[in-house]
Amino acid sequence: MESSIYVYLLSILLFCHIIPFTHSFNSSFQPRCHDDESSALFQFKESFIIDNTFDDCYPKVESWKLVKGERGDCCSWDGVQCDEETNHVISLNLANSCLYGSINSNNTLFRLVHLHSLNLACNDFNLSQIPSQIGRLSRLTHLNLSFSSLSGQIPQQIFNLSRLISLDLSRYHHGLKLHNPSFKDLVQHLTNLKVLHLSSMNISSKVPELLANFSSLESLRLSGCALQGEFPVGIFQLPNLKILDLSYNPDLKGYLPPFQLKSALKSLILSGSNFVGELPSSFGNLAYLEELDIYRCNFTGKIPYSFRNLSKLVYLDLSRNHFSPSISSFSSVGNLTKITTLRLVGLNLTGEIPSWLMNLTQLSVVNLRQNQLTGPIPSWLMNLTQLSLVNLGFNQLTGPIPSSLAKLSKLENVFFWNNQLSGQIPFQIYNLTSLCNLELSSNDLQGSIPSNVSRLKNLEGLDLHSNNLVGSVDLSAFLQLKKLRLLILSFNSLTLITKISTTASTPKFQVLGLASCNLAGFPRFLHNQDQLEFLDLSSNNILGKLPSWMCSISTNYLDYLNLSHNLLTGFEKEPALFQWAQIRILDLRSNRLHGSLPLPPSSTFSYLISHNKLVGEVSALLCKLSALETLDLSFNNLSGSLPHCLGNLSDSLSLLDLRRNNFNGSIPSTWRTGCKLRMISIGYNQLQGKVPRTLAKCSSLELIDFGKNLIIDRFPSWLRNLQDLRILILRSNGFYGVIDKPQAKGFSNLRVIDLSHNSFTGKLSSIHFEIWDAMKVINASLMTYMGDSMGPNDWFPAGAYYGRYDYSMILYSKGLELEYTKIPDILTAIDFSYNKFEGEIPDIIGNLQKLYLLNLSNNFLNGHIPSSLANLKALECLDLSRNMLSGKLPSELSKLTFLSSFNVSYNQLEGPIPRGNQFDTFESNRYEGNKGLCGFPLKKKCENFEASPQERSNVVEDDDTGFVFKFKWMIVLIGYGSGFIFGVVVGHKVTRKKHNWFLKTFGRKQQHRSQRVNRRRSIS
Repeated sequence: MESSIYVYLLSILLFCHIIPFTHSFNSSFQPRCHDDESSALFQFKESFIIDNTFDDCYPKVESWKLVKGERGDCCSWDGVQCDEETNHVISLNLANSCLYGSINSNNTLFRLVHLHSLNLACNDFNLSQIPSQIGRLSRLTHLNLSFSSLSGQIPQQIFNLSRLISLDLSRYHHGLKLHNPSFKDLVQHLTNLKVLHLSSMNISSKVPELLANFSSLESLRLSGCALQGEFPVGIFQLPNLKILDLSYNPDLKGYLPPFQLKSALKSLILSGSNFVGELPSSFGNLAYLEELDIYRCNFTGKIPYSFRNLSKLVYLDLSRNHFSPSISSFSSVGNLTKITTLRLVGLNLTGEIPSWLMNLTQLSVVNLRQNQLTGPIPSWLMNLTQLSLVNLGFNQLTGPIPSSLAKLSKLENVFFWNNQLSGQIPFQIYNLTSLCNLELSSNDLQGSIPSNVSRLKNLEGLDLHSNNLVGSVDLSAFLQLKKLRLLILSFNSLTLITKISTTASTPKFQVLGLASCNLAGFPRFLHNQDQLEFLDLSSNNILGKLPSWMCSISTNYLDYLNLSHNLLTGFEKEPALFQWAQIRILDLRSNRLHGSLPLPPSSTFSYLISHNKLVGEVSALLCKLSALETLDLSFNNLSGSLPHCLGNLSDSLSLLDLRRNNFNGSIPSTWRTGCKLRMISIGYNQLQGKVPRTLAKCSSLELIDFGKNLIIDRFPSWLRNLQDLRILILRSNGFYGVIDKPQAKGFSNLRVIDLSHNSFTGKLSSIHFEIWDAMKVINASLMTYMGDSMGPNDWFPAGAYYGRYDYSMILYSKGLELEYTKIPDILTAIDFSYNKFEGEIPDIIGNLQKLYLLNLSNNFLNGHIPSSLANLKALECLDLSRNMLSGKLPSELSKLTFLSSFNVSYNQLEGPIPRGNQFDTFESNRYEGNKGLCGFPLKKKCENFEASPQERSNVVEDDDTGFVFKFKWMIVLIGYGSGFIFGVVVGHKVTRKKHNWFLKTFGRKQQHRSQRVNRRRSIS
């Protein structure tokens, strides 16, 4: 009882004391935040706009409040941290907080002098410079201003931040500069750094050697900084370095040193830099390495055996180096069982898809694109159940697409384009409901498109162009796929049914390729398309005038429009008014357009409108298209003088094709220094005057064609200064006089020269033929074409090959006019026919061992035919007719096993005609007019002449290989090999019906592969 009373009294006593204490505490409560810092933060907030349109941003400062008459506790505000003892603001983290506006030296932010950490990353400071007041925050240890749209030179006051251990000034594109002060100045002052991220800053200098002394450095990111010189090798050996990113610095050179056993490296990224040499055998010492990216470097040799020790590796990209192409040399990669991403692109790997991939059961992404892999797609690939992306494009894979592919339930992206896959598209593939991209273009797939394509509700991209698919396809099946953004069905044998209501709900396409789909008109569903960037309706049967509504679809987005190879006759409204504000490529070639030349929008850089029926003059307003790079008006009926202001486009114009019109007057002569012209083709017009010397300012010229005009001039010897010139055609003009001997080496890259049908005189100087180096050695292992490496639409889908301009020209061979719509790089030709050249044929012509055509006919040449011509082993056409040549036909010419056209008629030759090989196939008219010649195929027999080469031996030995062929077998080979360039290649003049065949025959087998990749394909 007493104890209970005691407890009760004690409770009362305590309660009486607690009440006044509590009242005292409440009445004296003080916010932690200092007044000046609270005010500074609030004013900082008020100096910016909150822009919620930023991706995934969260406006932290919206929660900051100052109640009138009361003090706000900024230490409780979102993103603010205060010191527990002093209550000063020591950390401000407003990363990705939707801030928009400029930041300057008066900003109240710089009153927070107690800050240790400042993070303003991923905001938009409207290209402000970093204020010099940043130097007031001298206590900072962590500063992050990355991806915040800052620009200009880094202020010197940043050196006051000597306590910094982490500095991140990265951004997406160059904006910030580190020139004066320099990179070297920065590292000299900030010696405590553990983290230094300056990616995409414009540094343009060497990497300071001093960085190799930063023993505490843990992370160094210098991607895309325009770094130069040799990278200090000691940085690789820093004991605490975990992350090193030097990517996309093409002028940064270096090599990999031996790695220490205890290296801490977790991420090594060198992609797009100029690192060379072999990977060191000690690579396996990088036991903690998780990411290795050496894409597009210059490494050579084999993958070291020690690679198998990189047991923690998750991401591996060895693409586009010069490693040994044997797939077996990469077998050590098969031991890296934790890899989730493997990229081996463009390594020329041979053989079948390697079986060691089976071991990599965690693979999510595998990319073996652009190799030379053969064989079928293996069935065991389906055991890699984690796969979300598989890219086997641009190989030589054969066989069907396995139906078991449908077992990969996580598969989202399939890229099998540009192979030789056959059979039907397995209908099971359309059960992959998670599929986002399906790329099967440029194969040999047959059959129809399965009707259950509409089940792929997540599909964003479908590309089936250039196969052998057949049947009628109802477009409505694709329009049910609401996420579909890319659809290409071009160049099959499909008939597209497009009877869809204009009010029907359709996907918002960005890329649409419906070329060669038997369309008879413009699909009406295009009315509702307002986000199209790419539209290809070429090679259809669209007849009549271009409707006005087509000229205004997707006005703010359309970048590429191809209506070529149709039956369009004009425009619903004249003059045509194109309303596409952003269009770059407009292709209207090969229609029936009549009337005057329509002007494209000012944004156009490629305007292709050849092979139509346009008339009238070319307006000088064309010269206002300051972005124009390619202009093709050829094969029309345009007339009048060319606008002389065309030369004003020197800063942009690269390809100019005006052939086959009725232009007159003089050639524009206002070309300026720095002219970017690579091709000028104005043949088959009525242009007069002289060749303008201002073309010498166009130092990048590769092709000049002035053939079939009314030009009267001497040989423009100053063209020798154009070091890239490969084709020169001056045929059928009024050129005259002696061709001067070159004072210095020139025309070294010349491959085709046509001076025929002019009035040139004098002797054929040996010096000219001596300097034409490009005709001596040519790599014929791959069939490539002029202009393959360039093109205005490289990012577009491969189905848009009509959208690029190909170098083209006309040559004469075997009495035929041959139009080359693509010019093989191996094509070499000399045509000096129908002039007044005299003297002997120089022996030195025999050095041009890769010459395909030599035509010296219809001149006044005399002397003997040099036996050195037998060295021209690639020669297909040789015409020496109608000269005054004498002596015997060299028997060595019978070694020219590719010779398909030979003419020495109307000379003064004598003696026996060589026998064997092609000489047994030439007709007698090739020798007529030579009274002294005898032997087959002439009726005149040779007296006292020993047995012909064929009679003496029935075999021919190849000088290069040593292989011996029976003569009859050689005749069989003639049908395949002889006349390839000047016979088979004539097929380059391709009709629309044959285009698919041409793409597969000359495209895949000879690597004429369009590599224009849609921007949406960056995932691959």
